[in-house]
Amino acid sequence: MGRSINYSASPLLASRTPVWRSKFIVAALAVAFAGLAGRAAYVQVIGNDFFQRQGEVRFARTLELPANRGRVLDRNGLILASSVVAQSIWAIPEDVDRADPNLRQLAKLLEMPLADLRKRLSAEDKTFVWVKRQVDEPVAKEIAALGIKGIYQRREYKRQYPEGEAAAHVVGFTNVEDIGQEGVELAFNKQLAGKSGSRRVIKDRLGRVVEDVRDVVPPVDGPDLQLSIDSKVQYFAYQKLKDAVLLHKAHAGSVIVVDTLTGEVLALANYPSYNPNRRTNLTGEQLRNRVLTDSFEPGSTMKPFIAALALEKGLVTPNTPIHTAPGRITIGGSTISDSHPNDVLTVSQVIQKSSNVGTVKMAMQMSPREMWETYAQAGFGQKPQVPFPGAVSGRLRPYKSWRPIEQATMSYGYGLSSSLFQLSQAYTIFARDGELIPLTLQKSEEHTAGVRVFSPKNAIAVRQMLGLAAGPGGTGSRAQTMGYSVGGKSGTAHKQEGKGYAAKKYRSWFVGLAPVEAPRIVVAVMIDEPSNGQYFGGLVAAPVFSETVQQTLRIMGVQPDMNVKPQIVAEMVEESF
Repeated sequence: MGRSINYSASPLLASRTPVWRSKFIVAALAVAFAGLAGRAAYVQVIGNDFFQRQGEVRFARTLELPANRGRVLDRNGLILASSVVAQSIWAIPEDVDRADPNLRQLAKLLEMPLADLRKRLSAEDKTFVWVKRQVDEPVAKEIAALGIKGIYQRREYKRQYPEGEAAAHVVGFTNVEDIGQEGVELAFNKQLAGKSGSRRVIKDRLGRVVEDVRDVVPPVDGPDLQLSIDSKVQYFAYQKLKDAVLLHKAHAGSVIVVDTLTGEVLALANYPSYNPNRRTNLTGEQLRNRVLTDSFEPGSTMKPFIAALALEKGLVTPNTPIHTAPGRITIGGSTISDSHPNDVLTVSQVIQKSSNVGTVKMAMQMSPREMWETYAQAGFGQKPQVPFPGAVSGRLRPYKSWRPIEQATMSYGYGLSSSLFQLSQAYTIFARDGELIPLTLQKSEEHTAGVRVFSPKNAIAVRQMLGLAAGPGGTGSRAQTMGYSVGGKSGTAHKQEGKGYAAKKYRSWFVGLAPVEAPRIVVAVMIDEPSNGQYFGGLVAAPVFSETVQQTLRIMGVQPDMNVKPQIVAEMVEESF
C-alpha cells in the first residue's frame, strides 16, 4: 500500500490566514468593480456624446454631394457659363510609396514639378491631402490608369466660359470651391449655387465606403440665370472697343449698350480684359469692371441737361440766340473759354458746337439748387440699383456749397463725377421722352416704366439737338451710322492727377442714341488716355459708337430710317473742355 500524506504537517496549510487579508481582497475587488461601473456609466451616459463623436471621427464620414451650379445664359439662351465634371486628385500620404516610379509620370500629368508633388505627399496630415483640384477628365483617366497606391479621385464641377474675355466682366468667375468671385457669378452666387446634398457613410482605413448609415440627402441644383446680354452684340462691341484702344494706344476703354424700351443692358465690355477659363496671374487692371467702378468728370456730355432744364423753366427755346463772342467769359476771376470762338449761337447750336460760354450763360440764369436737383433726378451722385459688385455712386456735392465758378464749370461737366453706367442711364431721359428708366442685367421683355425728369416736348427738342451734334458741323460727326439716324454728345476732359489736372492725359467719350425719331438703344463709349495723337471724344470714341449702333440695330431687327448709303461727314468741330 502506498504511503499516506499528512497535509496537516505542511507549515503553510497549518498557518491561519489573517482576517484582514481576505477583507482587503474583497474590498479591492469591490472598488475595482465600482470603478468599472462608474467608467461604464460615464462612457454610456455622461460622456456618451463625446465618445460617440470620437468613434465616428475614426470610421464615419459625411460625404458632401455637390450641387450642379446653375448656368448663366444670354437673352437668346446661349451659354455664357456652365459647369462640367472635373476630377480632383487627393491622397493618403502615409499609404503612398515614395519610391513608386509612377510618381514622376503623375507629376507630369498634373503639370507640376516632382519636388512639389513629393512635398505635398509629406504633409503633416497623413490621412488626407489635396494633390490638385479639378483636372480635366482625360487627364483623370490617365492618372487612374497608373494605379498608384494612396492616390484617389473625387468628382467635382469646373466652371467653363465659352465667350472668354469678351464677356468676362459681365459673367465673372468662380474659385476652385465653385463660389462666385467676380461679375454675376458673385452678384447672384446664392441663387446659382443651389444646395449641396450629403451622404453619411462608414469607411475603412483605405477610404473605401463600407456602408451608408443614414438616408442620402440629394443635392438641389442651382437654377439657370438668364441675362439681358446679347452675346452677339457683346462680342462685336468688345472687339470694336479693343480695336480702338489698341489703335489710339490708350490705357483702357469701356462700352455699354442699353435697350431703351426695357432698360436691359445688351452689352457691357471693358478692355483690357481677361480669360475667365484661365484664372492665374490676374491683375486689378484686368479685373476692373470700369463701366461700373470707374468714375470721371463727364465733361460736355452734361450740356444737354442744362439745355433741357433751361427749356423746362421757360428761360429759352431751341432758337433763342445766345451771344458767345469773343469766345470766353469771366466768372469770379476765372475765365472760361470755347475751343473755337463763335458770335451768336442758338440754343440748338450751343449743343451742336459744344459751346462752354453758351452753356454757362444758360446755367447762370438758374439757381444751384435747380441744377443739383436735375442732376440728382438724372441719377448722378446716386448708386446704380443693380446687384453688381463695385458699382460706384460718383460725386455730386451739395448745392449749398457751390460757388459761382463751380456752378459754371458743373454746367459743362467739371466738378462732378459719374460712371459710364450712370451716364448711359441718364441719356435714357432723352431716348424715352423725358423719363429716366431703371437698367437691368437680367432678361426682361416688358416695357419698363420710368420716372419723369423733363416734359416730352423738351426732351424731344434736346434729342433733336443731339442729332445736330452728331451730324455735319457737330462735334460728333463721326458717330454717323449707315442707314440709321443718330444723336449724341462727345466729351473730352483732362484727367485728374493729384490736386489738379494732367496736362496731356485725357478721357474721351461719346454717348448717344439711335434712331433719333424713335430711339431703341443708348450706347456710351469711353476711351481712357488715348496717346496716339488724337484725343477728342468725337475722333476717338464716336467711331466705336457708330459701328456698335449699326451692328446692334441690325441684330435687333430695327429697320433703317435713312437711305442706306455712306453718310457725308463734314469736318468735325472740336468740343470745348
